[in-house]
Amino acid sequence: MYTINDRPLDRNTYLFSQFLTANLVTIVILSRGNCGLSKCISVYMVAMATADLLVMIFNVIVYHIFSKLFPLSFLSYTAVCTFIVYMQCIALDISVWFTVSFTFDRFVSICCRKFKIKYCTLRTAAAVLTTVAVLLCLDNVPYWFAYEPERIINNMHWGCLPRLDFFSSPAGVAFNSFESVLIVWIPFALMLLFNCLTVRCILVASGARRGLRGHSSENQSDPEMENRKKSIILLFTVSGCFMLLWLTSAVSFLTTRLTNTEQYLIDYASPAYIATEAGYLLMYLSSCTNTCIYAATQTKFREELKKLMKSPWTFLLTLVKLMKNQTKASRPNDSSITDRAEF
Repeated sequence: MYTINDRPLDRNTYLFSQFLTANLVTIVILSRGNCGLSKCISVYMVAMATADLLVMIFNVIVYHIFSKLFPLSFLSYTAVCTFIVYMQCIALDISVWFTVSFTFDRFVSICCRKFKIKYCTLRTAAAVLTTVAVLLCLDNVPYWFAYEPERIINNMHWGCLPRLDFFSSPAGVAFNSFESVLIVWIPFALMLLFNCLTVRCILVASGARRGLRGHSSENQSDPEMENRKKSIILLFTVSGCFMLLWLTSAVSFLTTRLTNTEQYLIDYASPAYIATEAGYLLMYLSSCTNTCIYAATQTKFREELKKLMKSPWTFLLTLVKLMKNQTKASRPNDSSITDRAEF
């Protein structure tokens, strides 16, 4: 199934390479700081784009593509294989919890006016993101000890298999269950809670603001409400898309855990297996949607994207014009040619 000449795999490789490029473009545009967003929001958005980029690299390209295309490469060494598994877990965890951190930041910005002054700052955003990343790296350390070599050839350890003594032990079962809850249900519940509280706060504040402005100013624009509207649209599209794409994984995880359906790993026609694999697909797809969301909801992001797309052609045109000017300057003029001919 996974051969170099396999056309479906080639199409998937091309597709995910485009997603990888989209995340890189998003990081470049947001890092410039010309999208009209506050520094706090820009830091969270750059962090989410970076986490999504790590998911695309380790979870999709390295594990699902390179490992299948090159089964006997250095990627099959036990140490490298274990590192890939470790980075897969970290990338996915960071992608999830950076989105939760962004949701909480927007909740504080919209609903907690007094706390907003202290929390919604560049320094706090950097501290929160760094703390989350460090804690998640430490939380996934047991994965380094959860795998063993699949075989040993010439004193070289190849492949990595889950250690039965680890995953069957009470500590391993507890760790595996905790990781599943940490990456699926706790973020899901927190994002749903923050969004519901944000909606409630918006409805209350909008009603009070309309009452204060009165009927005489209904046709006048409200800059504060317009800015809040843009922030709300960005928040709801990012968090809403995340929850929709993760919903299949969340339901699949709950049903397989409650019914203890382990046989779906072997039966490829099992509905539980199909639901689980579809959940993984949608879960990875959630790492590719933020670029489209930013382009659809942020006008200045679209303008910066157009400038970035035009910049290579602008550079080439400038280079061509420069070469033409240099060529004209190096040619002798007509009068000098005539004088030389008469002489």
